[in-house]
Amino acid sequence: MGILLGLAAALAWGVADFMARFSTRRIGTYRTLLYMQLVGFLALSAFLTATHGWGRFAGTSRQGWVWVILAGLLNTGSTIALYRSFEIGVLAIVAPIAASYPVLTVILSLASGEVLRAARALGIGAALVGVVLAATSFAPVAADAPAPHHKGHLTRGVPWGIGAAIGYGVLFWLLGFRVMPVFDGFASVWVIRVTTFSTLALLAAPVQQSARPPDKVTRWLVGGIGIIDTAAFIANNFALKTEQVAAASVLASLYGAVTVLLAALFLREKLEWSQWIGIVLIFAGIALISR
Repeated sequence: MGILLGLAAALAWGVADFMARFSTRRIGTYRTLLYMQLVGFLALSAFLTATHGWGRFAGTSRQGWVWVILAGLLNTGSTIALYRSFEIGVLAIVAPIAASYPVLTVILSLASGEVLRAARALGIGAALVGVVLAATSFAPVAADAPAPHHKGHLTRGVPWGIGAAIGYGVLFWLLGFRVMPVFDGFASVWVIRVTTFSTLALLAAPVQQSARPPDKVTRWLVGGIGIIDTAAFIANNFALKTEQVAAASVLASLYGAVTVLLAALFLREKLEWSQWIGIVLIFAGIALISR
């Protein structure tokens, strides 16, 4: 079940990121993130009210609240770093860097006592390589690409991509080992949504970002992103609760390949041979992980 939930999270996150391409071009990254978080919070609040689910928070220790709020702050910082890297860097460079975050999650999981069977370890390795290859383009970068760099300095956007990879790597380990033993999937995501939205709303003025509501057309798009992204997060957290953290985090990270495939199907973006190899490796990795 955990493997299916991880794959469901990857599929939903891939769809949400594909839809976010259109929203961010209409209203920008910050407003898209702000209002998709608000939609997720409102939808989950309605769900918990309808199912009398507020009792899920009863008896939660102070330490548990600290861990889940920290997860929300990590999610906020990692997401901002990810989209900032996309904004100022070359996508072919920063995307595979950000997509490498499960490497850190796996290292932290093994350091925390998880033991992987040989076949599963091989599958995780294949899936990780596949994710990076699927997110990487080896096509020549245009001469006017907005990524000037100088000898001895990192290419623009790379520090943000590294920051996103580190943040997400720690986040998924934190969710698996500290948050999910205390909360369930719905309650944990509700707190993360509240924390992320509140942080973004408070930062809007200091970082000079508009919090103006989106127009009617974009409102439906952002609403869809918020619902799908929230469902992905819930599936991911239940996967972390029922499956090894190393395996679940790698499976959820396959969303990058889903976005690439959707772009190929609907936007007619051609996949390079290396990306097809990456996709084959991903499927081979999934088969080995599920053994």
